[in-house]
Amino acid sequence: MSIPFLLLFLFLSFSPSQTTTPPKGFLIDCGALSGTEFQGRLWLPDSDFVSTGIPKNVTTPSVLLPTLQNVRSFSRMLNSKNCYKVPVYRGAKYMVRSTYFYGGVNGPNDPFPPVFDQIIDGTLWSVVNTTSDYANDSLYNTTDFTRFGLTLVARNTFGYSGPSIRYPDDQFDRIWEPFGKNISNFTKPITGNVSVSGFWNLPPLKLFETHLGSDQLESLELRWPTPSLPTSKYYTALYFADNAGLSRIFNISVNGITYYRNLNAIPSGVVVFANQWPLSGPTTITLTPSTTSSLGPLINAAEIFEVLSLGGRTSTRDVIALEKVKDSFRNPPLDWNGDPCVPRQYSWRGITCSDGPRIRVVTLNLTSMQISGSLSPFVDNMTALTNIWLRNNSLSGHIPHLNSLRKLKTLHLEDNQFSGEIPSSLGNISSLNEVFLQNNNLTGQIPANLIGKPKLKLRTHGNKLLSPSAP
Repeated sequence: MSIPFLLLFLFLSFSPSQTTTPPKGFLIDCGALSGTEFQGRLWLPDSDFVSTGIPKNVTTPSVLLPTLQNVRSFSRMLNSKNCYKVPVYRGAKYMVRSTYFYGGVNGPNDPFPPVFDQIIDGTLWSVVNTTSDYANDSLYNTTDFTRFGLTLVARNTFGYSGPSIRYPDDQFDRIWEPFGKNISNFTKPITGNVSVSGFWNLPPLKLFETHLGSDQLESLELRWPTPSLPTSKYYTALYFADNAGLSRIFNISVNGITYYRNLNAIPSGVVVFANQWPLSGPTTITLTPSTTSSLGPLINAAEIFEVLSLGGRTSTRDVIALEKVKDSFRNPPLDWNGDPCVPRQYSWRGITCSDGPRIRVVTLNLTSMQISGSLSPFVDNMTALTNIWLRNNSLSGHIPHLNSLRKLKTLHLEDNQFSGEIPSSLGNISSLNEVFLQNNNLTGQIPANLIGKPKLKLRTHGNKLLSPSAP
């Protein structure tokens, strides 16, 4: 079975300085063999971002969007990751949106649309079920990927009955859906221009052309968002602007709990954020006019995200080193993609990692995996390693110096094709208790600091060593 994956992949960064320049990021058309021009924007082919899977064409005749006419399909390997690698700016805020369209690319003999996990770095964000042909899943992060991320629940504009507001009105192509069907009595267009400034996330001005509300001094109650929410913490953003010329001041409560007092809806706009608001079940937002207000309350737009605790990331030092090790292998394990350690159920084959906030690789075990190539000297940068087990492969070249591996206890390189001399630096690692190098093509002398080392099991037979082999 093959799994069709990211059809569209939008990855854009937020910066307050981007009011006059396009956002930095990528529009990726997955499975495309060349760039696609659509609605004045260039979607890139995905070959520079992914190394696995094969492109396929969607044959469903109803596909109208050019960016939904192809798909990248991956083989089904349980607990393995297929990853898109996208360069980012350190500390930037990113919106990530992936769009899935199955289109029956697996053919009539495999009629069940695939279900799979969606992961960013080491965090499981969602389960994607492509039974519904279109499945938009917006991911959005207001941090620098250190503690929390946000996954979209709802993004709505109020008092607006047109099509979804998105690019080019929204430079980030966020999708603002009109809210409600039976609220026309409370809808009122805003006359004149509303100048919204100072919002870090740069909402589109079109949001503020209409609002839901009343000039009458009466409360406005909204059941929003529509779906019942699972128990969690949520990040909310409520948007307000008004140029009526009279005061419009009101209190905001969520499920009967005061959220903000005496908000003044002014022409320059106001946005009210809540970083971690605990919610569960149906949610009701109530806007109540204050005693000093001349007009009733209103609301223009709102967003709500579930707050996710990020699953951590493997130490950058180890990730870089493992990538170098992977590059030195001619046939590395097929599942060596993405973060090596997290999520735990998707850790790389042959990798054991530490627990705790600083995740390090502690064991490299690729015994009898038919790996050829060489062992990169960058393995010496993985300073938390306690065990290296590469027995019974076809690795060749010199054994690298392991001066920095002060915690290394066992080194098993037997039954390979390593050549050259045994590094004398191995004798300087006090924690070593097993060094198995038998049945290679090693030459020269066994380092004196290894022979007779207390509590060290040393095996070197089956080589071309000048001095007597260790048993």
